[in-house]
Amino acid sequence: MSAADTTDLFVHPALFYRDSDEYLSGTIGFIREGLAKGEPVAVAVPTENLALLRAVLGSDGESVRLMDMTVEGRNPGRIIPGVLRAFADAHPAGRVRIIGEPIWAGRSATEYPACVQHEALINAAFAGCEVTILCPYNAASLSAEVLADARATHPTLFDSAGESVSSAYNPEHIVASYNRPLEDPPGTAMLLAFDGAALAGVRHLAVDYARNAGMTPERIIDMELVIAETTTNSVVHGGGRGTLALWPADGQLCCQVRDSGHISNPLAGRLPAPARVPGGRGLLIVNQLADLVCMYTGVQGTTLYIRLPLV
Repeated sequence: MSAADTTDLFVHPALFYRDSDEYLSGTIGFIREGLAKGEPVAVAVPTENLALLRAVLGSDGESVRLMDMTVEGRNPGRIIPGVLRAFADAHPAGRVRIIGEPIWAGRSATEYPACVQHEALINAAFAGCEVTILCPYNAASLSAEVLADARATHPTLFDSAGESVSSAYNPEHIVASYNRPLEDPPGTAMLLAFDGAALAGVRHLAVDYARNAGMTPERIIDMELVIAETTTNSVVHGGGRGTLALWPADGQLCCQVRDSGHISNPLAGRLPAPARVPGGRGLLIVNQLADLVCMYTGVQGTTLYIRLPLV
């Protein structure tokens, strides 16, 4: 694969594979070519594929930053700042190669919009950077819709037939089309209205609710920070007030924050905060702590849906 052999600064191809042989054919050469050129190489893929690459790379794997995407990228909003940019920014001189596989068959329908928006936003997050990010897609297990979205988020495609240019490439359309209204909380959820004067009281009620739901003390610390950041953002940037809903589901605590603000930058919370610049870290912190963050934003207001582990 020659995706990195280009005069373009940022390169973002998709690899469509159907079995382990095609997966290895599209990834091992990419990795070893980078190592031969002295380029820093990172791999963030799901558990089974990571084990497959480790076995084939052998001692070469010691020169590669290997990460389990089901852990590091459990929340798609964490991948750009915490995985991709973290590695690229640590190697600012010369080209960097990364394999990132953020979408696999085990991703839920609730997670998928955040995943595909992540893939689209990579193109803006790395514009002008000397980085190549190869994104594998299992064409045998993923739906036709997912593969069509991959063609819209990646300008170049690789499969068993070779390399092609995607005529469907349109990442801005993907970001907009998956900016969809989120479901209302269930009727059993605790619903709290807040303004600036009520922030501390709402945070304390949320802590009590989480404790009663079985959340461990360590997780409560994270949850309290998430609630503090999101509700404060609503007061400062979202019209001065909002609502917070909390409910347990599937071993997690679900949080929904609504306000009348509009987040115009789709990369908000997905880029590392500039050093020595105050503020701008609220959504970034939330993405780092949460298992999932979904957002719907428009002129009518913004809704954040956040899932946090109980244990």
